[in-house]
Amino acid sequence: MSLALTWERFTQLADVPAHIALLIVLAVAVRFGLNRLIDRVVGTTAGLPKPKHFLGSQKAAALLSNPGGLYHERRAQRAHALGSLFKSIATAVIFGVTSLMVLQQLGYNMAPIIASAGVVGVAIGFGAQNLVKDFISGVFMLLEDQYGVGDVIDMGQATGTVEGVGLRVTRLRDGDGVLWHVRNGEIVRVGNKSQGWSSLVLDVSVAYDEDVAQVEELINDTARTLSDEDEFRDRILEAPHVVGIEEVNGAALTLRVIGKTRPNEHFGVQRELRLRLKALFDAKGIRVPAPIWPGQPGQAAGV
Repeated sequence: MSLALTWERFTQLADVPAHIALLIVLAVAVRFGLNRLIDRVVGTTAGLPKPKHFLGSQKAAALLSNPGGLYHERRAQRAHALGSLFKSIATAVIFGVTSLMVLQQLGYNMAPIIASAGVVGVAIGFGAQNLVKDFISGVFMLLEDQYGVGDVIDMGQATGTVEGVGLRVTRLRDGDGVLWHVRNGEIVRVGNKSQGWSSLVLDVSVAYDEDVAQVEELINDTARTLSDEDEFRDRILEAPHVVGIEEVNGAALTLRVIGKTRPNEHFGVQRELRLRLKALFDAKGIRVPAPIWPGQPGQAAGV
């Protein structure tokens, strides 16, 4: 009887290495399969066909969605970042469960370990709830593509150009050169000033008695010529044009010019358009309002 029990115990002990090896092989196989599946999903997402419209603009879709364009690049970066995250989570879960099963095979009582892990998890959860909040916010930020590196955004706490996007912290540099580190969990609102396209807004003031129709035609012709040139054709999505009179006062008429450009390109286009309008007004004799100094007689309020 004792010999039979001893043989049975020996058989059980001999089976333990085989069971452990089988668990490890299964864990590696499941991890490999999940990683292949994630890679396939990432590749499919990164290679989706480009949209016909992007934020209301066909030209923006055509320019930004080409294989080397901003939209394709950001979508690929976002897909690979999320793929890497899901791989890490899958690996942690698979090998965590496998480790517990191996310990069980070695004869350890798992109840105290699981109970202790539960208590530690609750304690860490309370202590690191801000970290978890930042992490989850970062995941949804990537999923929704709220902003990316190079975008000019307004976060409320700071406004500037995004230099780094992480799952916990976003880094952006403001106009004074200050680098801000903003926790994702503390971001309540985000105003993206350069996603898809940037808006060009330019106010042009001329003397009160100038011919508005003539000035408007000159501005529109200059803007169309600018948008057709090779240097600016790919930077301008919608040719700037006059939408009407923005302000009238006793000395000037202010015309509002609007257009659309590629992200963050509107500053350069505005400067070039101002330069050309200055030269054109000089050539055509279009007068601009004379400066009115504070306290000068005849100063009128805007309408």
